[in-house]
Amino acid sequence: MNPTFRFCLFTISLFLIHFGLQAQLPQVPLEMQFADLTLRIHPQAQREIQLDVDALYRNQTYFNLKADRFNLYLPILERELRNQGVPDEIKYLVIQESGLVPDAVSTSNAVGFWQFKQGTAEEVGLRVDSQIDERKNIAKATRGAAIYLKKHQNILNNWMAALVSYQMGLGGAKAYFGNQYAGQKLVVVDRNTHWYFKKFLAHKVAFEAARISLTSTTPRLTEVQIQGPTTFTSLSKRFGVPEAQLIEFNKWAVNGKIPTGSHTLFLLKGTGLQEGPVPSQNQPRQATASTKNTPTYKPKNSFPKISGNTTKATEPNQILVNNLEGVQASSQLPVSEFSEEIGIRQKRFLKFNDLQESEVVQEGGYYYTEKKRPSAAVATHIVEAGETLWSISQKYGIRLASLKSKNRIRKESDLRPGMILNLKESRKKGEAIPQYMEPIPTTLSPSTTSSPVESTPVESTEQVPPSTRALVHTVRAGETLFSISKKYGLSVDELKQLNGIGTQNLITVGQKLRILIH
Repeated sequence: MNPTFRFCLFTISLFLIHFGLQAQLPQVPLEMQFADLTLRIHPQAQREIQLDVDALYRNQTYFNLKADRFNLYLPILERELRNQGVPDEIKYLVIQESGLVPDAVSTSNAVGFWQFKQGTAEEVGLRVDSQIDERKNIAKATRGAAIYLKKHQNILNNWMAALVSYQMGLGGAKAYFGNQYAGQKLVVVDRNTHWYFKKFLAHKVAFEAARISLTSTTPRLTEVQIQGPTTFTSLSKRFGVPEAQLIEFNKWAVNGKIPTGSHTLFLLKGTGLQEGPVPSQNQPRQATASTKNTPTYKPKNSFPKISGNTTKATEPNQILVNNLEGVQASSQLPVSEFSEEIGIRQKRFLKFNDLQESEVVQEGGYYYTEKKRPSAAVATHIVEAGETLWSISQKYGIRLASLKSKNRIRKESDLRPGMILNLKESRKKGEAIPQYMEPIPTTLSPSTTSSPVESTPVESTEQVPPSTRALVHTVRAGETLFSISKKYGLSVDELKQLNGIGTQNLITVGQKLRILIH
């Protein structure tokens, strides 16, 4: 084949792939509504915001984690904003601020869901002391953010200006905007519009497209009034939920203890967890070899934890990855070029990230610029389909050799989805690695399954081998048959055959695909 012709074909293929991916991503319109405002988006600003939307979708795993958290907290967010008379769309700001990580801490020491400094938190009525930090309470923190924004709106008389004041303070916003937008209901968004507002619009567009309908089977947070003092251990027994889950959703209790007084406890419901007391050690309980060591609660994975100046994550010395110095790759590059770009010796970079000289860094991936640790911040990890020992070591900032040693596992081929790997303590010699087995229901059909979680156990009328897990995957914006099949360790043909997909390989956002994991 003529080299020039081959190059032309390659260029056209790249263009078609790029065009196909772009077509699946949510697109920024030239006009949109926000609060009581009509926004006219200038084409140049539209391109700028679209780049941010595309960047949010670039790391699909990280995006899905934030989308899952957003849908879980959504009813509480909407309720608290509504109660304070704040526009519904403000809820997307919490994703921009913290990614809905309850104990997120910025470089300026702002804390929690809505990133309050202590003084500001106390001004809006939040309790912050040695026992309770309500900045980590989704309901109280959202109420505080709503009070803060409403106060500024009453002065600035424009919701765009009020939203920007969340980043620069009331004084800063008054100096920046003056009276230019006071009372205005039509706002032109152009190259001069404040970057914080354009960043917010990108989050609004991206996560509006990722919204999932809530149903009676959807996992959700329930609020229960309790009286302190008490402990998570006793509350676990009282409500029949794992202690780890209580800690995860109630980080407002600073020392892991509930102090004296009346408090709101957050419980995860709709996940098959029983209500009532946990069976005692003396009560008979059926168990199989596969479930004896299985955790009853599979916590949401929020790793890697990114902090620092995330707007400049692709520049060195700007962010921490799991509290280690790190950087995000802005494009796919050979290791030699990337290490030179960020100003670190190639040999050191390879060692810090357990990489080989021939490898390339992946666009959107996080890499360490200092040595990883021998242990992670959490005790265990449940292996997901498509993960490798290396990807798990990068996710938690644990050295690859340490991860292998702790679990007495040497080869990638020995890794299986559902394995519960140790990240802190070494596994005893001869001890088998336990397996997390999600239950396969017996009467639920795929069409009735809907959840903020990307894939959920599903029942089937077919005979499914005991070692096989049946799931339903809800297609998200930006996903392709190839990316979904790779996630679950299937071939594209297997995925198509399971779901009766024709030769055109067409899937749509929201479509539910049947998955069998062996």
